[in-house]
Amino acid sequence: MAAAPIVVHRPSPSGGRRVTAYGHILGLAHDDQDLIEFLRRAGLPDAETLIDDPQMVEWRGGRAHQWDAA
Repeated sequence: MAAAPIVVHRPSPSGGRRVTAYGHILGLAHDDQDLIEFLRRAGLPDAETLIDDPQMVEWRGGRAHQWDAA
């Protein structure tokens, strides 16, 4: 199975999680709305449902939808 093209990295010590898509940094998300907006700006359709698709999004170093500082 291939790696998911979108990665939500582990929570940072100051809060938020870096988001990358296809190897490009999209930004630092602090909640699901930030993540959805980054994906929309990147041209990915159906961002609201996409964030729960494990074939498209890999949540690293923490639970999905967890945004607190590490």
